[in-house]
Amino acid sequence: MISVAIIGTGSIAHSHVKAYLAFSDRCKVVALVNRNIEKAIQLRDEFQLDGLILEDYKELLHNQKIDLVSICTPPQLHAEIANDFLRAGKHVLVEKPMAMSLEECDQMLEAAAASGSILSVVGQNRFLDPHWKLKRTLDSGLLGRIVHAQVDSYWWRGDNYYDLWWRGTWESEGGGCTLNHGVHHMDMLLWMMGMPQSVQAVISNTSHRNSEVEDISIAILAYPDGSLAQITSSVVHHGQERQLIFQGERARISAPWKVFASAQLENGFPERNRELEREIEQFGDQIEPLQHSGFEGQIDDILTAIENNSAKVLIDGREGRNVLELITAIYEAAITKKAVSLPLRKDSPFYSRKGLLAHAPRFHSKRALTASIANESSPGGGDGDGSSHE
Repeated sequence: MISVAIIGTGSIAHSHVKAYLAFSDRCKVVALVNRNIEKAIQLRDEFQLDGLILEDYKELLHNQKIDLVSICTPPQLHAEIANDFLRAGKHVLVEKPMAMSLEECDQMLEAAAASGSILSVVGQNRFLDPHWKLKRTLDSGLLGRIVHAQVDSYWWRGDNYYDLWWRGTWESEGGGCTLNHGVHHMDMLLWMMGMPQSVQAVISNTSHRNSEVEDISIAILAYPDGSLAQITSSVVHHGQERQLIFQGERARISAPWKVFASAQLENGFPERNRELEREIEQFGDQIEPLQHSGFEGQIDDILTAIENNSAKVLIDGREGRNVLELITAIYEAAITKKAVSLPLRKDSPFYSRKGLLAHAPRFHSKRALTASIANESSPGGGDGDGSSHE
């Protein structure tokens, strides 16, 4: 039986608890941590859990009964907490974004390598049937080489969304919709298409005067083979349509699922290739549904790795770092108004959290944090929703 501790008991922790409870024969949540002890008690009572309630996660570092830790704190606390548990020999599942900077990601990777513990980053959307179907079909080669990808991460949020103390600041949230909403679709793009060679981007805050970070960004990614991808991350889009579209040499597929294939006429104009469409549809129909989806799929993945004494998980620390590297490149390209080559070097001014804070634009002012809020944000256990939310 794998014993689990959850650090931070805001809204995203509910998803973790539900997923762990789905595997009650394999794991048990034995500790909840939050500096606001009442929030930990509320979570315990809601799910009728039986375990420790603590204000300071450091009390668990040398607890031999803890095998796995879910970190559900606000993003600025991820690296410190993860490093402490990894050095203590615990396996770690950390909410996205993995950390606030590439420097912090590298520290986490070093801690995981030194201890031999698993470091996994939440990316529950990889464990959804539509995205699994998309990935498998792309890998089949039926579309030919991918020449263009369109990623629309469209959300809508009102002003009061940023009333939560740590949202809407570069210091506490690390960025806006690019980091905290687009992260989901960027993870899937990299999973399906790999890292680009260079990035160009623009960012803006069009609609949220109580947030100093961007509420829309548009990025263009260039790949070594000449293919392109475009990513729009937004919290200003009514309707919140989200999609991934891949245009291959022979056909296009997307999530939501749609297939269209073209063949050329004698004059170069298109005619529909129904035969190839049927072949792609048949391939997609033969893909077995996932046994566990969403958070349950990812929890099953990490539990299986622990049970098999393996470090192999679908989304490891390196995968989490790749997503943050792309996001960092988007910020660097937008702020410097120059194309940015990948991989980013450690001497990039945006490699560290300090560097990003020094260069990041403040689109609007954000109210000052009170002393009590600052106390809540200390790394004793975290408070609030510690994920990228959606």
